[in-house]
Amino acid sequence: MIGPAAPKDPEKMREFFYIIKNKEIYGTKREEGGGIQFLYQDSERLVNSARITGGITDEEELELLRSVEGLKKLVHSIGVSLETNDPEETGEFIFQMYGKKDMYGGGTNLRADVKGDGREQRIYLKDAKWSEDDGIPGQIKVILEKAGETAELSVRLYLNEGFHAPQAKEEDEVDFTSLQYRQMIENSLISTGDPSRLQAAIQKAEEGQDVTLAYIGGSITQGAGAVPIHTECYAYQSYLRFRRLFGKGDNVHFIKAGVGGTPSELGIIRFDRDVLRDGSVSPDILVIEFAVNDEGDETKGDCYESLVRKALGLPGKPAVLLLFSVFANDENLQERMIPIGRHYNLPMVSIKNGVTPQFYDKDKKVLSKNQFFYDMFHPSNIGHRIMADCLEYAFSMVNKAESRETGEGKKDLLENPPLIGNTFEHVKLMDKNNPCPGAVVMPGGFTYTDKVLQSVEMDGELEQIPQFPYNWQYRGNLGGEPHFCMDIPCRALLLVFKDSGETDAAKAHIYVDGKFVRTADPYVNGWLHCNAMIILKEDVSRMHHVEISVEEEDRKKQCTILGFGYVE
Repeated sequence: MIGPAAPKDPEKMREFFYIIKNKEIYGTKREEGGGIQFLYQDSERLVNSARITGGITDEEELELLRSVEGLKKLVHSIGVSLETNDPEETGEFIFQMYGKKDMYGGGTNLRADVKGDGREQRIYLKDAKWSEDDGIPGQIKVILEKAGETAELSVRLYLNEGFHAPQAKEEDEVDFTSLQYRQMIENSLISTGDPSRLQAAIQKAEEGQDVTLAYIGGSITQGAGAVPIHTECYAYQSYLRFRRLFGKGDNVHFIKAGVGGTPSELGIIRFDRDVLRDGSVSPDILVIEFAVNDEGDETKGDCYESLVRKALGLPGKPAVLLLFSVFANDENLQERMIPIGRHYNLPMVSIKNGVTPQFYDKDKKVLSKNQFFYDMFHPSNIGHRIMADCLEYAFSMVNKAESRETGEGKKDLLENPPLIGNTFEHVKLMDKNNPCPGAVVMPGGFTYTDKVLQSVEMDGELEQIPQFPYNWQYRGNLGGEPHFCMDIPCRALLLVFKDSGETDAAKAHIYVDGKFVRTADPYVNGWLHCNAMIILKEDVSRMHHVEISVEEEDRKKQCTILGFGYVE
């Protein structure tokens, strides 16, 4: 007779910290079936998650998270738990390492099949077959059985001997009805500015006339961190609040034009296309959100002010509201932007002013950074809700504000000269579908059209729309002259080119009137998105010759010119 088998020795309980804790995810539809959610861990995201979600303060441990070799030294195993609507479903968890040479194809993938019942599945790093090309922790992918469903994900890192983590603390639920919450929202309003334009839009809505709210900005305006991205983002939620407060039936309409990773330098180029829809839309209210994106604005405020002036100068005289988002490190560029808002007497809302002080005040604390932020850059659903509440409060307070004088005594908002500059106020987009009058394009080998483009969710839709589809692409593997040339009459010119971390992406040198200007390097940012750069800025318009030439060592690779922004 055989007795019961002795149990295995229990595994020693290791210290751990969360990098993702009870975060909602959404399965965006895949061609292969099912849904997928990407959670990027590069660009200091993993380090900041360890700080904010895991409470790690040890700089040595944080430094180890910046490389795969360091991760292997610090982490014993990875614990993954997933809760889906059907606990019998299985999701696939993939933690992808980025390669040093081949970013997306050269690194190790740590994989686990995880039941949707909330039980933790462990991935032991000692069992992985590591790649020699491993560089940095790159991204987490969660593949769900069904597209369009939400789930809740937690990921914690168990540590090797000798490393320590603070004990995980439970967080209280956010009380959206509390006095402290209301005070936090009120603190976000910097100024009601001149309320007349917004009041006019509100009056139209209350009278049953059609009113359009438009939003332009970066990834936060796109909806990053919101689950699902198209309906839980701050833009859509604040539009719903405005419609509920002031609308009559279906007379309030919604335009969303957020593109991740891009500053106002690109926003002003795509303004006519993405906000005005090439003249078919006349917004009554425009929210501009670039406070966490404009570090990449080469003009340090000229493009931003140009965009503000472009919006204010529209024939429909829309109300313009400046919104200042914030990163998890408490940083944004509102100190550069607030003077512009005051210069034109505009309503301004600062999410930084609202939420950041209470993170550090025990008596007035409403929520933690982990609750507000989805990652170091983007708000969670709670964060997006708070942003929408801040805008709702601004709408209400501006509506109650004492209006300026009207009629002959009314001062136009554009009467003041530019504070920083308005070089690009009248910029226009040029691509294959939008020619520049008087320009002559000699594309050389740039005769193809790139279909692999940054794509974003526009308006209230979940479908992703490719950015700059009417482009010029060079495919070196198919031969062709590695030069693009054009003659164009202008006084300022911006190039929009495709960034990529792919191994077949080519660098290109840019020449204007025979002089080298700069190099378009698709690896500076290292991910698929649209990059705008100034290649010409003069006071007087004249004919210029532009040449874009693929580097000699890259002529078997690919290079894409997405378009140009020109000022006549």
